[in-house]
Amino acid sequence: MEVALDRPMSGIEIGPDFVSAGVALVVTVGLGLVAHEWTHALVLWSGRIEFTISYLPGRASGIAGVLASCPWAVVRPRPNGTEPPWVLRVAALAPLSLALPIFVFGFGVAPAPVALVDSPVGTAIAIGWLACAIPSPQDFSVAFYAHRVLETKAATAESVSRVK
Repeated sequence: MEVALDRPMSGIEIGPDFVSAGVALVVTVGLGLVAHEWTHALVLWSGRIEFTISYLPGRASGIAGVLASCPWAVVRPRPNGTEPPWVLRVAALAPLSLALPIFVFGFGVAPAPVALVDSPVGTAIAIGWLACAIPSPQDFSVAFYAHRVLETKAATAESVSRVK
C-alpha cells in the first residue's frame, strides 16, 4: 500500500459508529468507576468493616477541574484493628471481578450479546469495562500492607484505652 505524501489523505472519515463508540466508552467508564468502588464497598460491608464512599472528593470548580484531578472516587475503610487483614486485601483486589463478564463472553463460555460482537461500540464497552477492573496503585498498596494498617489501628486503640 502506497501513501502519497504530497496530497491530503482522503477516505478517512469519523463516522457515526466511532462517535457512538466514543460515547459508549465514556458512559462505560463512568459506570465502571461506580462499579469499581462498590466492589470494594461490598467486600468491606460483608466483612463488617465500616467505610465511606466519596465521589469527586476535593474537586476544583468547573468541568476541567473535575476531569483533570484524581481520584474521581474513594472508598475509605475505617477498621478498628481487630479485623483479619485478608478482608482488606480481598476488598482491595475485588475490582478484578469486574473483568469476569468480559472473559466469559470472550472465551465463549457464554454467548455474547449479538449487538456487541464485532462492533466499535462493543469493543469500546469491553475496553472501558476492563479498564475499570484494574485495581489502582492505592488498591495494591492496601493489598500488600493491610496488616500494617491494622497493627497501627490496634496499637492506637490500645493506647487510647489505657489513657481512659
